[in-house]
Amino acid sequence: MLMVMTIDSILSQLDSEIARLTQVRSLLANSAKTSGKFSVGKAIKVQAKRRKKRVLSAEARKRIADAQRKRWAAQKAKSKKD
Repeated sequence: MLMVMTIDSILSQLDSEIARLTQVRSLLANSAKTSGKFSVGKAIKVQAKRRKKRVLSAEARKRIADAQRKRWAAQKAKSKKD
């Protein structure tokens, strides 16, 4: 009989915890709808705005462009060869 009371007690505690969590979830969902502060999309936008734009020097851009042209030329030569 002692075991049955313990299981009933545990089930009762679980039910009360589920009710509490449901209430908290409901409050958070309503809060997110009205304020928009908990929106994931806005959090991503804010994070994206904080990043500094990376700037390449003119010399670095030229080196990258020259290297790409060299790769294109090699690919074109390879395709003509086949």
